[in-house]
Amino acid sequence: MRDSPEKPFVPVPSEDPRHGGIAFGKKPSLWGNLLYHFFRSLLIVVGRTYLRMRRRNHRRMPAGAVILTPAGHRSNLDTPLIGAVAPRRLNYMAKSSLFKSPFWTRMLTAIGGFPTERDRVDRLALRCAREVLRRGEPLVVFPEGERKSGPRIHPLFDGPVWLSVMTGAPILPVGIGGSEHAMPKGVLLPRFRRVRFIFGEPIPPPAPAEGRRTVTAAQRAVASAELRAILQQLFDEAQAWAGTPNPPHQPDDD
Repeated sequence: MRDSPEKPFVPVPSEDPRHGGIAFGKKPSLWGNLLYHFFRSLLIVVGRTYLRMRRRNHRRMPAGAVILTPAGHRSNLDTPLIGAVAPRRLNYMAKSSLFKSPFWTRMLTAIGGFPTERDRVDRLALRCAREVLRRGEPLVVFPEGERKSGPRIHPLFDGPVWLSVMTGAPILPVGIGGSEHAMPKGVLLPRFRRVRFIFGEPIPPPAPAEGRRTVTAAQRAVASAELRAILQQLFDEAQAWAGTPNPPHQPDDD
């Protein structure tokens, strides 16, 4: 169920000196679109040749607002490569530490990024996310938060399900395989490894229980747990396709 109408979103210039007065949440400019598609074309060439990047079921991505939730997030390659394999221009909710200077802030903002603080509820980032979805554009949210390691999907943040409930946008789960072997933490340049992406079926937002007007926190928790199970399955399939299969699941893994 969508939230009640609120005041129109008005981008306000950031007061952080690292951001150079950029106002986050704006519609992409012509320059930003040109830059995005230039880098995307470059990544497609490099990804398909050097990383032997392949995708499956990408046509499942619906038109209009959609929340992409890639898993597992095991490498710095994941963020740029998801933009190369997705059939539509993407926007990203990215960690604030990437926006470390006016130059990088302008570059990241031009290609659809806006910062979010991980250690607290970032209301500005949530408003930017809702504005992106209101415009009918895709938004990438890594549901595990920061990069993880290993074969199991970690407990998810509530953000993707909350945004889905608030905006009515479906969630599109995506499994990433092989990226940790191609470029694990601490490695500066990618290795010659296969990277694979598998798109799942779009998941509609949970509906309020009978007799209630809103989706409860308990319902969102259940939806997040179900999303985690779907992402684990897609992650396992993508890892196997990349030639780096995950070990069998053990009951005590969670």
